[in-house]
Amino acid sequence: MGRTISRKPAKTRHGGTTKPKLGNAPIAARPASSKLADLQEQVSALLRELADAREQQTATSEVLRVISSSPGKLEPVFEAILANATRLCGAKFGTLNLYDGDVFRNAAVYNALPAFAAMRDVPFRPHPGSAHAEVLRTKRAVQFEDARALQAYRDADPRVAASVDLGGARTFFTVPMLKDGVLVGTISIYRQEVRRFTGKEIDLVASFANQAIIAIENTRLLNGLRDSSQQQTATSEVLQVISSSPGELEPVFQAMLENALRICEAKLGMLLRYSGGEFVAQVMVGAPPALVDALLHKPFRPPPGNPIDRMVRTKKLVHTLDAAAEENKPLSARLAGARSHIVVPLLKDDELIGAVSIYRQEVRPFTDKQIELVLSFAAQAVIAIENTRLLNELRESLEQQTATSDVLSIISSSPGELEPVFEAMLRNATRLCQAKFGVLYRSEGDAFRAVALHGAPAAYAEERRRNPMVRPSPDTTLGRAVAAKQTVQITDILEEANYFDAPSGYSRAQLTKLAGARTVLAVPMLKENELIGAILVYRTEVRPFTAKQIELVTNFAAQAVIAIENTRLLNELRESLQQQTATADVLKVISRSTFNLVTVLETLVASAARLCDADKGFIARREGTGYRLAANVRFAPEFAEYVGHVLIKPGRNTLVGRTALEGRTVHIPDIRTDPEYTWSEAIERSGGVRTVLGVPLMREGIPIGVFNLARLTVRPFTDKQIELVSTFADQAVIAIENVRLFDEIQDKNRQLQQASESLFVSSVSHELRTPLNAIIGLTEMMVKNAGRFGTERAQEPLQRVNRAGTHLLGLINQVLDLSKIEAGKLELNPQTVQLAPLINEVIGTAGQLAEQNKNRLVVDAQEDLGALTVDPMRLRQILLNLLSNACKFTKEGEVRLRARRVANGGNWIELAVADTGIGMTPEQQAKLFEEFSQADATTAQRFGGTGLGLALSRKLARMMGGDVTATSEPGKGSVFTVRLPGG
Repeated sequence: MGRTISRKPAKTRHGGTTKPKLGNAPIAARPASSKLADLQEQVSALLRELADAREQQTATSEVLRVISSSPGKLEPVFEAILANATRLCGAKFGTLNLYDGDVFRNAAVYNALPAFAAMRDVPFRPHPGSAHAEVLRTKRAVQFEDARALQAYRDADPRVAASVDLGGARTFFTVPMLKDGVLVGTISIYRQEVRRFTGKEIDLVASFANQAIIAIENTRLLNGLRDSSQQQTATSEVLQVISSSPGELEPVFQAMLENALRICEAKLGMLLRYSGGEFVAQVMVGAPPALVDALLHKPFRPPPGNPIDRMVRTKKLVHTLDAAAEENKPLSARLAGARSHIVVPLLKDDELIGAVSIYRQEVRPFTDKQIELVLSFAAQAVIAIENTRLLNELRESLEQQTATSDVLSIISSSPGELEPVFEAMLRNATRLCQAKFGVLYRSEGDAFRAVALHGAPAAYAEERRRNPMVRPSPDTTLGRAVAAKQTVQITDILEEANYFDAPSGYSRAQLTKLAGARTVLAVPMLKENELIGAILVYRTEVRPFTAKQIELVTNFAAQAVIAIENTRLLNELRESLQQQTATADVLKVISRSTFNLVTVLETLVASAARLCDADKGFIARREGTGYRLAANVRFAPEFAEYVGHVLIKPGRNTLVGRTALEGRTVHIPDIRTDPEYTWSEAIERSGGVRTVLGVPLMREGIPIGVFNLARLTVRPFTDKQIELVSTFADQAVIAIENVRLFDEIQDKNRQLQQASESLFVSSVSHELRTPLNAIIGLTEMMVKNAGRFGTERAQEPLQRVNRAGTHLLGLINQVLDLSKIEAGKLELNPQTVQLAPLINEVIGTAGQLAEQNKNRLVVDAQEDLGALTVDPMRLRQILLNLLSNACKFTKEGEVRLRARRVANGGNWIELAVADTGIGMTPEQQAKLFEEFSQADATTAQRFGGTGLGLALSRKLARMMGGDVTATSEPGKGSVFTVRLPGG
């Protein structure tokens, strides 16, 4: 019987158990070999735990990568979770099931036998004696040591029996997937043998369950967003069809049905008009020919009890699970195979005027969202029907109403463009009012700008283009309309003496002399009683406008207000979408280039510059007591180079300094006229920058950088643009902080790893060197005293043992040296040594190495090499390593040691070991100085070696202020050069 998980001493994945501590009990002294064994066992356990942790981190990373690379797709995420969970738990297969509050449905299976995996499409309710029933009850993980002992298996529950008989399941556990305490699914991991899972393994799968919950929630939100976007797109498409097909219902209905079927995953649909108790199918989409022939454009009465009949009687939506199961099976079920079905009434003032009906050819209920969408389309259909009725009435009415329709059409077809709308309004207003010309003004503060003219005489039109702004006096037509916020008509401006006193730019003389105007009508454009403009129409004869004409222009003014407001809203929407898109792009770059800070910052600056209509921009980051250029967009290279070498101090003489000093946004309309901005060198190199904006990058109240945007003209940034840059500045702070935290984590990891490796290597090296020194000493003594010990015949084997021990001791010393270097604990003993004797000593030692492969060992040294301050032991070690390598890879050739002083920008000693051996390819040279790296497998097998000598030699040379480099060519040999300071 399964039980909720309790903790026991956990087995590791490698089979060991974690030993309990012994507290303060006294421990008997043990021999050194036992202590070494204990130490080695502890080290091995730690290494296994480290490997386990790395495996788990890798698995978690892989799952998170799949989540980020498969937005909205759960199957690859579930498969990655199961694959990693099964592998890390040493199990055979795994399943992931989702729970809808009633039944479980399988969402993923990993590595199960095909016979068991075939059952994944069958939903199930758990047997009371099953693991899923226990998880449902406790909402906790449960483990069963043997599935065959389950009551559900003994009761032959199909699901449990299949897992055992078809899947071979024995020991398994099930982990709940909980969201806000509610069970949404389970993960089950199976073994095909009886072997309990450890607490760590169950905790690991529990963490995967949490990741699955996150993926499910992300997918739900993303799919909800996609559904919303699809619905908005479909609604927009229908509205576009409505606006582009005035008076034509069929294309509107066609578009509605096509979008409804697509989004609701339905097969066919109909839009029915209702009148006098009869329906007529006006549009059908996806219907087979037989159903089209039976219903399209043909009146019919639904049979009693039919879904459509029920809708007529209730005037409410009817949702039928299976139309084929209805007692009065509808025609759609008989002729088109309709199954699940919804019919939505079209109601106008609670009067039924039609219906929208959509069908599926399988039994699958429609979701609430899908029903809501069809209801929305039904409402739009009613609107379209009513609009068409009104439009047809308008077409039969006066020409004035036709003109109104024309303007509305332009408004709908030119979203965000006011000029064509205003021109259409003026064109129709002047034509229908029998006027000579017209002007449309927009208010700007206490003045008005002429934004559209129609029919104006050339001289007057030129005057308005040259001088578009007017400030009307109270006695002009426009002035009176502005003051009263009401329509004003002047029958004859020549009779208005005060026109002569009008201010410049708007005088009676202009209207009469340049335009010949006499009768004038001014209609204010009001938005919530606020004056935003006016429409003026003029006649060149004295003839008052009629009430209908005034009403017409008033309607045009109202439409102009709507067009202006729509354009404002549309532009705000566009700006918002642009900002959202830019933010998404930046977040995408941040996610893809998390640790490439320059790329992220440049993307932020480029996006901000584009959205704020700036010409250039840069980000400066804090460095010590000042700020230095970190990212640059569109500033000239000479500016970037100059500013990049300057540490900008806080102060009022620069934008960066002033922003950092004040810790708030700084906006300078024109840096060339700002008395405090004195950084003339930057101005000269900026390429003509005038208006600048600086936003601080604040972290914990401290400016860690400055976000700068610039324009080449004097044009201040708007409040919205400044707010947007502040948002980008916040994102820059997040990006900088992410990189800082990552660098800190990496540094800590390196420190911990180096410390751990150094401790291990030092301990092991000490334990190995003691017995090796004993072996070497003993074999040397036995060889030297062979006669005394009677071991003359064993001399050659003893010498081999001695050489092997010496070689192994050298290897251990190299590993220990590398470990000390990595941990920063290797200490040098610098001394002043004469180079020539040291070289002779090294050559004497290396002579035996050269003789082994019959090589000639040659020394080519300058005279008077003099003294050198180095650690002599480490220099001998480097030279012997290089000579040993050269002799090993050269056969019956020459190995030459060259020594000379060079003055390449300083005083250097150059020691080069050249050979005529096998040489190396560029690929082999690329990894030459890597630890434990050799040329290739073939070379390693043929010549041996560990790959430590060259890596250690370079590190030692660099510790002494020099370096080791290599040049080589296959078949022609190699040259290794040691360069050391000659002082």
